[in-house]
Amino acid sequence: MRETPTSGGRAAARLSRLATALALGASALLCVTGPAHAAPAHDPSAVDIPDYQAALAAVKSQAVLNAVCRFLSAPVPQGGSDTPQAIPDKAAPCEGLPAFTVKDPLAVSEITPGFVAGTAKPIPTEAVKLSHLVSSLSISVNNRQATVMLAPTQGGGWHLAAVREGDSDAVYAGKAEPGGLVFAEPQIRAWYQLTLLTVTPLNDQARQGLNGRASMSLSDYQKQVKARYADKQTGSEYDTKGFSSGYGSAGEEPESSSAPLVVGGSSAALVLAGGVLLLRRRRRDPVD
Repeated sequence: MRETPTSGGRAAARLSRLATALALGASALLCVTGPAHAAPAHDPSAVDIPDYQAALAAVKSQAVLNAVCRFLSAPVPQGGSDTPQAIPDKAAPCEGLPAFTVKDPLAVSEITPGFVAGTAKPIPTEAVKLSHLVSSLSISVNNRQATVMLAPTQGGGWHLAAVREGDSDAVYAGKAEPGGLVFAEPQIRAWYQLTLLTVTPLNDQARQGLNGRASMSLSDYQKQVKARYADKQTGSEYDTKGFSSGYGSAGEEPESSSAPLVVGGSSAALVLAGGVLLLRRRRRDPVD
């Protein structure tokens, strides 16, 4: 006599199929930003980084260490004008500072222009993309933290794009949970986690971005950002009339290693131009 499956067996089979589907979905989500590298199990963000060894070599290089030391040697401006101020260069930039290292890089993903415009589907592979990498310092130096930002180099690899005051970017980038992806909405400095098709906020700005809701579907979130920025992207009337710099990602920095942008604090910038650091206030646009 042929055996028939029990209701418990059918339920177990359905649960097994569901678990398999969720695992496949999580695997696809983790790979949305590019090829993976063999990352430690405790480092969920690292799996999103292509050319990881090049990124690791960059953040551990003497050139990046020197840039960070020069950044830390300059005081963070408080108020002041937009007039650039020359920062003296030193033959040994790290002299007199406590010994520190730059941590391994983490991936930062951002919403895509197509997702904002509503032309991209509300799915992970089209909603977000790898923007840049961030690395914080192993210790606070003179009561300051800093974040190294790397941008992708055309043709492969990574280059120094900026050094930013504080380590909040690296802290949020490191919050990715297994099966989830952390991404930023840089225009309002919001950080979210995307798990399958659900968006959850990681900071107050993100909670405001979701209208106070504890979570939102990716489709509904797309409607929110489309309403906020669709008419303010690069090339829009809002952009061309000079109201903002248009919509763009933080990773869109010059590739030349001789001119990295070094951002200090919420309204100040250090710019390395022609080998000379200049200190200036950072322009703040409603849309980057």
